[in-house]
Amino acid sequence: MKKILQLIFLLLTYSSFAQNSEEIQSIDNFYIPVYKDFLAKQSIVDKDYANLIDFKWLQTQITSSESKSVEVNITDFDTFLLIKQLKDLNNKTLFQIEHNPTLERYIRVFLRSRKETLAHLMERSRYYFPLFEKYLDKYDLPLEIKYLAVIESALKPQSKSKTGARGLWQFTYATGKHFGLEINSMVDERYDPVKSTEAACKFLNKLYKMFGNWDLALAAYNSGPGNVTKAIRRAGGNKNYWEIRKYLPLETRGYLPAFYATFYLFEYNIFHNIKPKKTGLSYFETDTVKIKKQVSINKIASVLGLNNEFLKILNPQYKTGVIPYKSVDPYALVLPKNKISDFIRFEEKIYSDKPARQTSKIIKVSPYNSYKVKKGDNLSRIASKFNIRLEQLKMWNGLETNYLIEGQHLVISDKNNFHKLSLNKNKEREIKTYIVQKGGSLFIISRKFPDVSVNQLKEWNNLHSENNLEPGIKLIIKKS
Repeated sequence: MKKILQLIFLLLTYSSFAQNSEEIQSIDNFYIPVYKDFLAKQSIVDKDYANLIDFKWLQTQITSSESKSVEVNITDFDTFLLIKQLKDLNNKTLFQIEHNPTLERYIRVFLRSRKETLAHLMERSRYYFPLFEKYLDKYDLPLEIKYLAVIESALKPQSKSKTGARGLWQFTYATGKHFGLEINSMVDERYDPVKSTEAACKFLNKLYKMFGNWDLALAAYNSGPGNVTKAIRRAGGNKNYWEIRKYLPLETRGYLPAFYATFYLFEYNIFHNIKPKKTGLSYFETDTVKIKKQVSINKIASVLGLNNEFLKILNPQYKTGVIPYKSVDPYALVLPKNKISDFIRFEEKIYSDKPARQTSKIIKVSPYNSYKVKKGDNLSRIASKFNIRLEQLKMWNGLETNYLIEGQHLVISDKNNFHKLSLNKNKEREIKTYIVQKGGSLFIISRKFPDVSVNQLKEWNNLHSENNLEPGIKLIIKKS
């Protein structure tokens, strides 16, 4: 039992969904990406239960004080009531929703372990679902497909999978390019909520035409049409998802039950005491403007008084934080509606300076503008120590992540004579060295030299605390 629990924990930590593109195959003059199975068959006693917990959005770690789950005794939730509720759902959708033990297990596990996560997902859906419904309606697709994005990305437009899939709908590079999404060094429309949603609608529409069955179309969206076709063949031509399920890749066997469980819980959230608060914008509270010159999102946020990260979440397709310009079909910027008039009013100021690419902001490291990373350092602490913004620190050093290595030198000033200036302030002082003795402290050492403070000792020797003070270390002392 202990080994099974450990294996389940590992699955929770490491599994993910993605469309893993291998080749393009011609089907009825339409090219659809065919994907490889990328999860190896696992030796586990209860594969259904492994599938049950093996979903990306279940792994989403969300912390919020605004939406707490309400603990309910789900053993009082009667199976016969669930059968009736599922039947009611089935009567108002194009999907074929029928009760079965697998689906009931998914619903009960989600209720037991992920009610708070569901509440947060419902908060996010307030922005994204109206957008999804707009394009699903445009392509005459079932509106319930909106729940697919919950399974794919937890409604996080900047989601990235280990296999290379990106965005709300988790498109791979090949699939995204095939469906017309622009992907280059500055723009990746797989992250664009509008463009990727329309691409997903086109893809799902073709899959439905291919299989004539929404269950199989969704399975093909996850594992590729090739895997679904092979499963049908192995099942003797049977096209019932629940009958061919055992022939599908492991992750796809749980994909549809998770979709239906999510569909059910969003529809019956009040019944199950899942009550998200209405926070943030809705899609209808935003609008777009066309960009007339290359401009940085930071500049726009600064001029309009918006949070920089918030504006990037609304426009996640601009990878470098810079919106490039093109004369034909210019790029769009999403803004809260109440900021559109401000954008127009301050347009000249917004476009006044053409932003340099981030790479051009990288500053060459030198002994006079850098800091040596010490054990326990992090970027935020270093930025605070030198009174600079975290964004500047990352930009000057060309950092894309927060990962640091002890001993590396980071640029902490855009002035090459930063340390020289610091030394000039103390040019009247004579520089000496002092070897730390056993039991020594910065306070004791400072008392040995007139007009020397603990803070000066820290500054002269790049010390954060006395934890780095060990016998034998040489300290710089600047005597008057």
